[in-house]
Amino acid sequence: MTDIAQQFNNPLTMSSYEIASLVEKRHDNVKRTIENLVKQGVIAQPQIEDGEKAANHVVTKNYVFAGEQGKRDSYVVVAQLSPEFTARLVDRWQELEEYAAPVIPQTLPEALRLAADLADKVQEKEKLIQEQRPAVEFVERYVETRSTKSLREVAKVLGLKEREFINQLLSEKILFRQSGSLLPFAGFHHKGYFTVKTGESNGYAFQQTRFTPEGIAWISKRLGLIKKEVA
Repeated sequence: MTDIAQQFNNPLTMSSYEIASLVEKRHDNVKRTIENLVKQGVIAQPQIEDGEKAANHVVTKNYVFAGEQGKRDSYVVVAQLSPEFTARLVDRWQELEEYAAPVIPQTLPEALRLAADLADKVQEKEKLIQEQRPAVEFVERYVETRSTKSLREVAKVLGLKEREFINQLLSEKILFRQSGSLLPFAGFHHKGYFTVKTGESNGYAFQQTRFTPEGIAWISKRLGLIKKEVA
């Protein structure tokens, strides 16, 4: 029942961090644009949520756009930042809407059809977990629970050359370059495959992308490097 309730009650959302990834802008610049538009009364004040903790222990703030008002306001923000990337935002909202809640069934046959569809999804999820088990076992040899690893460390774990590994992540649109940093595209970041650490060194802000244990398992399988048996 919890899963069904979540499908019906959770509104579609998009964060300022995700917008920054879509338009390839610094997150602080996106937040500044949002704040200026709010002051001008052009958009509504979006919800504020805690982001990830930076290396200096400062927790960044994310703006979260929700529902139809948030969708409209996110278009305004992107139009202000980078009009040429509006299509990316449209595609992302469409992607979110594909996973939106289905129409509440009004008849018994519709309710039975929904129950059957949900059961199929549960079976697919269980199958996916079983398929990923070798990957998890492989990764557990190298990664402690809840620890993360840099791109260089993951390349070493997988027995790959760092430069070739990074080039492949770029070519497959898993990472992109922004202001000298390598950052994950929003879809992969929100799936929990990456974490992005931010901080300051010698007066300059920096961002570092790190793989989570789930991310290492995922990229290992994607690149065909999973071993069927772990010694």
